[in-house]
Amino acid sequence: MKPTIVVNDDITLVTLQNIPADIGFVTEVFEKIAAMDIDVDMISLSPAQSAETSLSFTINDDDLVKILSYTSKLNNGTIKPIVSSGNCKISINDAGMENCPGVAAKVFRKAAGVNTDIRLITTSEAQISLLVTKSDFDAAFSAIQNALD
Repeated sequence: MKPTIVVNDDITLVTLQNIPADIGFVTEVFEKIAAMDIDVDMISLSPAQSAETSLSFTINDDDLVKILSYTSKLNNGTIKPIVSSGNCKISINDAGMENCPGVAAKVFRKAAGVNTDIRLITTSEAQISLLVTKSDFDAAFSAIQNALD
């Protein structure tokens, strides 16, 4: 396994709590964001526990004002966005991870070892992405890099 680590900074996390647990509603949210020419990266939809759920996604810090102008009006202003800007994304990429159990556990253990404030995690067969605070980035990046060497 030869993973590559890609880093992006100036990332804003947007969380919409208590949105309708309806894929049509979620679709409309992302269609309107796309129409505003805002690039969305990490997306996490929480499992519905009732008729409502939570949706988190990341955007570039430069788009924060645009996204707030839209999200503050969702459902006539009843859905309040929670935002956290100035974050960094650390992505570990390797096609070999698909059949290699424990890679995520190793990455998480190293991040935990330096008390990383992880805001969001997304994964696929070949990628693990962690959104971390800018203040925790250096220690987290170094720890993760050491885990994968």
